[in-house]
Amino acid sequence: MINPAGMNLRALDYKGFFSYQNKYSFCTSTIVKKSNTRLRAVSTTTTNRSCKIRCESSSESGDELHGKSYSWRSPEGVVRCSANYVPLSPISFLERAADVYRDRTSIVYGYISYTWKETHHRCVKLASVLNHLGVSRGEVVATLAPNVPAMIELHFAVPMAGAIICNLNTRQDPNMISTLLQHSEAKILFVDNQLLDIADEAVNLLKNTHTKPPLVVVISEPDSRSPLTNTGKYEYESLVESGVTEFSIIRPNDEFDPISLNYTSGTTSQPKGVVFSHRGAYLGSLASVFLRDMQERPVYLWTLPMFHCNGWCFSWGVAVVGGTNICLRRCDPKDIFNNIVLHNVTHMDGAPTVLNMLVNSPATDRKPLPHKVKILTGGASPPPTIISKIEELGFRVSHIYGLTETYGPGTSCLWKPEWEKLNLEKQLKLKARQGVKAFVMEEVDVKDPVTMESVKCDGKSLGEVMFRGNIVMSGYFKDLKATKEAFEGGWFKSGDLAVKHSDGYIEVKDRSKDVIISGGENICTIEVETVIYSHPGVLEVAVVARPDDHWGETPCAFVKLKEGVDIDAQEIIEYCRDRMPHYMAPRSVVFDDLPRNSTGKVQKFVLREKAKRLGSLF
Repeated sequence: MINPAGMNLRALDYKGFFSYQNKYSFCTSTIVKKSNTRLRAVSTTTTNRSCKIRCESSSESGDELHGKSYSWRSPEGVVRCSANYVPLSPISFLERAADVYRDRTSIVYGYISYTWKETHHRCVKLASVLNHLGVSRGEVVATLAPNVPAMIELHFAVPMAGAIICNLNTRQDPNMISTLLQHSEAKILFVDNQLLDIADEAVNLLKNTHTKPPLVVVISEPDSRSPLTNTGKYEYESLVESGVTEFSIIRPNDEFDPISLNYTSGTTSQPKGVVFSHRGAYLGSLASVFLRDMQERPVYLWTLPMFHCNGWCFSWGVAVVGGTNICLRRCDPKDIFNNIVLHNVTHMDGAPTVLNMLVNSPATDRKPLPHKVKILTGGASPPPTIISKIEELGFRVSHIYGLTETYGPGTSCLWKPEWEKLNLEKQLKLKARQGVKAFVMEEVDVKDPVTMESVKCDGKSLGEVMFRGNIVMSGYFKDLKATKEAFEGGWFKSGDLAVKHSDGYIEVKDRSKDVIISGGENICTIEVETVIYSHPGVLEVAVVARPDDHWGETPCAFVKLKEGVDIDAQEIIEYCRDRMPHYMAPRSVVFDDLPRNSTGKVQKFVLREKAKRLGSLF
């Protein structure tokens, strides 16, 4: 058994799961439930090229290993060497693209464009500069930028330098950015010139801590490179130009080595740092191509922020098929339609908020699409009404579901040919389901979080969605306690409540903390929101619990109306009562803008506080 460089192998469970202690402090002890499990090499024989390993445990009753020893002997003549084993890493995608698709356009941004050969050269040069600036293996390099070409290049260049890329959310305020810079101990911060004031304030806040501020590299627009003399900052293009193509890439010692650090959106607490491995990113990138039903040489429009799980791993994935990245600084309906037509875009992604924005955009901003554009949506459950309207505009929607901890997509609602025979209403309801496990995700199940038993496939029994596989995070950065809790029982627990249908497709009903309990009945807010969304005058909606002296809780709907629409609360309530059981219909409606966090998700905890202050209806 080969022990990865820089890591101490601490445990191996009965399914072969490794737990490491490494010098980067991502996991400082075992993360299996029984931490006293140990691995011991029993014998190694060079002559017949065999090795024997035993995993022993001094566990209590109930331990997975039950105190039994495990051994395995490789067949004679079987070896692992450089001829048949290379650690998996997305770096190889770029190297292949530079060879196979060398003259194919890799990136387009306004009048700027590069080929895959040029992109590879630029990334190698940038990696050499990072090395020259003192970035060492395992150190963090942060970014604060929209979907500009530098973001794609950094996704390859940073790991090529042996470092870990950490994409910060561009919607965060200076205080949060400073907190994340301190927590990540970023050595360098690449920042877009339009976000420089925010970055400067965040870095200045670090002066009140014991954290060494990162070096700052400014990413300028192609036609507006600013002089940075005597500012202590570097300019991106100047650094790239100063690099060398002869740089020897620093590859991962082990495919479990970290490649990226992604902070969760922190909807209910402080953001956690989710660590991705080279192996997981490699497999997640391949899965991302499969999920999008991509052929070779697609044209992909970047409407999904790359700071979201590294663009759901697609910041690396486009290179797999030699596609063209169409970079977009801001997600504006007019720009989206213009770029689709101009560049013959074949694929794009976006949360339901992006779909909603396109559907409700002015007719003057739209253009007829040259063909069906495939759009992958996730991040929240898309209302069937929105799916219907976006497909009327010429898009073909596919629905995925996952979390930062699952490298983005963990499930996909794969379309079944027999669904074509159903009426449109049924088709839309089916398409809104979260579906089945994604390609390369080993297991997805809906389980009782207490007994860990799978729920019945009856579309009614509620349980928690859980994941297990190679595209589940390595752990939470510097937070062993949270890592242990997340993996307790051998599964990653999502916190989302769902049912499983007879065909195995899962359907998320709510976050566990969002379920409303009214008179002993569980009300899933997503179901109520879906009905309200179907009202022609509603633009956005979120439903939370309101205290009730008689029922305990009742649904309270916060609604944002479309421009020019004038309806009252009673009309919304009656609309719901006509379409669902009366106990599920909201008893109160508040018309207001919905509070959102930096990733665009509705902050339901803010709305719950508002509803709490309203008190009981009677």
